[in-house]
Amino acid sequence: MSALNNWPEPPAGSSAVFQLEGEGPEPNFLPPDGWGQPLWRSLLDNLADTISPPRLPPLQLQSRPVDTGMLLGERLRMPWYRTVFTNVGDVISPETLPPLELESRPVELGELLGDQLSHLWISSFLRNLADAVAPERLPALQLSSKPDPAVLPEASMLLPRWSSVIEGPKAYYPDPLKTAASSEPMRIAPPAPPPQPPAIVLEYLHDMHSDLRRDISRSRWRVRFWIAVAAAQAVFVIGSLIWKW
Repeated sequence: MSALNNWPEPPAGSSAVFQLEGEGPEPNFLPPDGWGQPLWRSLLDNLADTISPPRLPPLQLQSRPVDTGMLLGERLRMPWYRTVFTNVGDVISPETLPPLELESRPVELGELLGDQLSHLWISSFLRNLADAVAPERLPALQLSSKPDPAVLPEASMLLPRWSSVIEGPKAYYPDPLKTAASSEPMRIAPPAPPPQPPAIVLEYLHDMHSDLRRDISRSRWRVRFWIAVAAAQAVFVIGSLIWKW
């Protein structure tokens, strides 16, 4: 402790930090040099920067920004009438794009399941009739491997009985004895009437029911309004297409 007490104190306003020999750097918790600057000195520096700002070399960009289009947040904040006019503009004068160049060829998968289900029943009936009268001739099936005899040693599969699979003693429970009391029909007591809720609960339920009916009525009107707007937009688009043709 005597060696630490003999060190000179740092001057006022400086941010000097002493470091012990053989240890890592210590954190500096002192404020920066310009933190204790008086107010008039800060005002003069700001005025000098405004009158004669420092001349810096021109900024040279070494990369170009990537055009990512409209961000999702801006697209969600866009009002509905702008999207309507944008859609109408795309229909009237669509954007001219370069021709599409395909670098791969599609794979023939045959008729899809949705297309098969969309056929009429008469086409399916005629197809089945043609397959029954003149079936398609396929090449003979050639097996490249033989069945494993350890899995299926015989031509038929024999399933074991459950009695031979399940092991354990069989327990038989005797039938319950019938008494004179059990022979008589059991009388079921009538259910007790449900308790009536208090009047304040009934009033609250009545108010909630009326509020729900009002909200449902307003939602129906909103749905009708938006359906009318969509129908008007569809009529306008169809009319513009007909006028363009």
